[in-house]
Amino acid sequence: MANELIINVRPHETRVALLEDRILAELYIERTKDRGIVGNIYKGKVVKVLPGMQAAFVDIGLEKAAFLYVADVSGAIEDYEEMGFQREEMTSYFNPSSQIEDLLSEGQEVLVQVSKEPIGTKGTRITSNITLPGRYLVFMPTFDHIGVSRRIKDEKERRRLKEIVQTIKLSSGGFIVRTASEGAEPDEIRNDMEFLVHLWNNIQKRKESSAAPSLIHTDLTMVLRVIRDILSPQVNRITIDSREEYENIISFINTYMPRQKYEITLYERKEPIFDAYGIEMEIDKILGRKVWLKSGGYIVIDNSEALVAIDVNTGRYVGKRNLADTILKTNLEAAKEIAYQLRLRNIGGIIIIDFIDMEREGDREKVYQALEEAIRKDRQKTTIFKISELGLVEMTRKRTRENISRVLGEPCPYCEGAGLVKSKTTICYDIFREIERTSSEVGGHNIMVEVNPEVAALLYEEERAGVEELERRLRKKIVIKGRSGLHQEQFSIVEV
Repeated sequence: MANELIINVRPHETRVALLEDRILAELYIERTKDRGIVGNIYKGKVVKVLPGMQAAFVDIGLEKAAFLYVADVSGAIEDYEEMGFQREEMTSYFNPSSQIEDLLSEGQEVLVQVSKEPIGTKGTRITSNITLPGRYLVFMPTFDHIGVSRRIKDEKERRRLKEIVQTIKLSSGGFIVRTASEGAEPDEIRNDMEFLVHLWNNIQKRKESSAAPSLIHTDLTMVLRVIRDILSPQVNRITIDSREEYENIISFINTYMPRQKYEITLYERKEPIFDAYGIEMEIDKILGRKVWLKSGGYIVIDNSEALVAIDVNTGRYVGKRNLADTILKTNLEAAKEIAYQLRLRNIGGIIIIDFIDMEREGDREKVYQALEEAIRKDRQKTTIFKISELGLVEMTRKRTRENISRVLGEPCPYCEGAGLVKSKTTICYDIFREIERTSSEVGGHNIMVEVNPEVAALLYEEERAGVEELERRLRKKIVIKGRSGLHQEQFSIVEV
């Protein structure tokens, strides 16, 4: 079954859903007031160099200074390995012993590109190694090298594409041949190259005429970025509910992908497009910690500042043969679901997966292989380590934008993100202690306690003996009053 993009455009928000066999696989959300800045190029000014951290803070005109690490000035080999370069090919371009204080100084003006959005408490990450992505190529003005995407496996095709780029190369600078280039004609690659070189020349002109800090170049809108990066023979249908963006997409495809045939439909029915495709219901599930498996088992996803922990449980699944087989089946099913949830929720950083303990080494290997296989659909770079004897898997997934659950949600105002509030019983005993502290300050014969209605009910019933004991000891009448709208942990004690 064909994969498709479903696009919902509104003045305040744009949402793009990638459906694979009618199942929501990836979700992109951009709100007008929080439009993403990854890919934008700025002329910035260095405000502080930190030798102890081998980094610098650069003012690029945002509310907070951006963070520039030494490897993002001298070059991070790992980043270019991911793009398809071989480590031995790139070593000559990078100096791993470079020191930030030798590369930058306070007040220096630099041309930088945003590589990571501000995520949580972390500021914007920038790099001085500019990359300009096109449909078939990525242009790297600061490197004179040609690489081919690792996702192109056929060696004959890799050689063909590299030879095409070497033959038509227009100027200095490096190029990465993208996965979308597989099967592309030389003229298509040439057109892409000409566009990117022309774009870079314009950026250079704007840089010379602009003062720091200033925005020099803005990347495409989210809709066109997704079209550029995702559209392929495997994703050949687009449905969108905005006529303006519908026409923009057609123009973009006619310009940059004229040889490809895509089915593009303008959705004009009254029912909201995400409701019609069942996507809205799936989005509501993204904020849930618990994800049920078809067998009856489940996984629990917990986000923290340092890492994401995923726990696997058998739940209602009791199996049919023996315990080892039950555990194996649950873990195999969980491996596929975890890979799916990582893509869907855009979970990145350090991830720890706690599979159910498996005694047989062969079972651990099967689960590891299942996880590795399921992860292959993910375009983000991942690194997975073997399952430990405790059943733990350590992995990392490249993070360039905010986790979807953090886009859709915010920390609970009650628990402030802790995931817990004090129990009603604990609040009752807090009230007793507070009454004892303040009883001498409260005049009159009565003490009024205003609390959440559920806490009030507990004080009237199960904790009534504690209230009466305080009244005898303090020789004062305690009046309990429930007030709706009061947080469970809030209460007030006043004289009457």
